[in-house]
Amino acid sequence: MGESIYSKEYEAFIAKLKKVRLEAGITQVQAAQKLKKPQSYVSKIERRERRVDVVELKQILKVYKTDLKDFF
Repeated sequence: MGESIYSKEYEAFIAKLKKVRLEAGITQVQAAQKLKKPQSYVSKIERRERRVDVVELKQILKVYKTDLKDFF
């Protein structure tokens, strides 16, 4: 199960998540502050060291001002 974090599909998902953050003009630090998390939380997600569940994704996309359905 640990390998799924390194799959091409997950890599594409994270690349898109990072792209949305950058398009929103939000830094990792700003995102983390709005999520009330440390900056390392966002960094680890973007480096694929931490998986994102659906609830977290919804919160992250809210900060990035992107709707869940528009993300996919």
